[in-house]
Amino acid sequence: MGVNLEQHTRIGSGTGFFAALDQSGGSTPKALALYGVNEESYNGDAEMFDQVHAMRARIITSPAFTGERVLGAILFEDTMNRQIDGRETGDYLWSVKGIVPFLKIDKGLADPAEGVQLMKPIPGLDALLARGVEKGMFGTKMRSFITTADKVGIAAVVDQQFELGAQILDAGLVPILEPEVDIHSEQKAAAEEMLRAAIVEHLDAVPADRQVMLKLSIPTEVDFYRVFVEHPEVLRVVALSGGYSRAEADERLAPNHGVIASFSRALTEGLTVEQSDQEFNSVLGTAIGDIYAASST
Repeated sequence: MGVNLEQHTRIGSGTGFFAALDQSGGSTPKALALYGVNEESYNGDAEMFDQVHAMRARIITSPAFTGERVLGAILFEDTMNRQIDGRETGDYLWSVKGIVPFLKIDKGLADPAEGVQLMKPIPGLDALLARGVEKGMFGTKMRSFITTADKVGIAAVVDQQFELGAQILDAGLVPILEPEVDIHSEQKAAAEEMLRAAIVEHLDAVPADRQVMLKLSIPTEVDFYRVFVEHPEVLRVVALSGGYSRAEADERLAPNHGVIASFSRALTEGLTVEQSDQEFNSVLGTAIGDIYAASST
């Protein structure tokens, strides 16, 4: 099965942003706590993932959450394997909401070395990618982490991202490569220089009939990643919020032409389980409006 051309066009040239609904493993309790569901409210992983799916389903089914402003949604495997209103999550997103589904595939970060954290090995990746295709995913996402301006470490991160990216493209999916730079790093700008150079080198080797996507920290210098926005082998450049509040992330993102948001915590900021549907939809609608505006430069 090849790439869905309607989805490809929408991702490549549509107006809007990405909803990153992909916390998993260690980050899930924190995401639930911010939503007002404390660890005493569930017992074990199965109940925890039931709770997080209920939260995500509430977001996805909200009348504020539509393809008019949300281009794509990144899911983690458990969410992909579940249903919303009797439909598989990916099918619901695309068929009902007009939102393109993506799958987070990484298994978390390895221990720090040379100023970075590579991805842990991803056992059974081919099978996971095949299941992603079967479940209607358009693409994937995988995250590494850069804390210092170490040329060797950054080269290793980019090598790993592009190596796995080629495997994902072979499976018929479009990879979002996410080499995140720590927004709190004192060497952030220098690390971004090294990262940009390493990515440019790899992009020049991507065959002309293939495209990747990039998910990057909002750069220190405005329009620093314009070379990627304009690169023929890059389908889209999206930015992560990286721990900034929504207001700060929006403010920093807005001047960067052609870069759109792919926010997680900044999107769900202010949403709680106790809110009435009316309150919940209103808070979510405001967040979506603000992030959409910042992504529409």
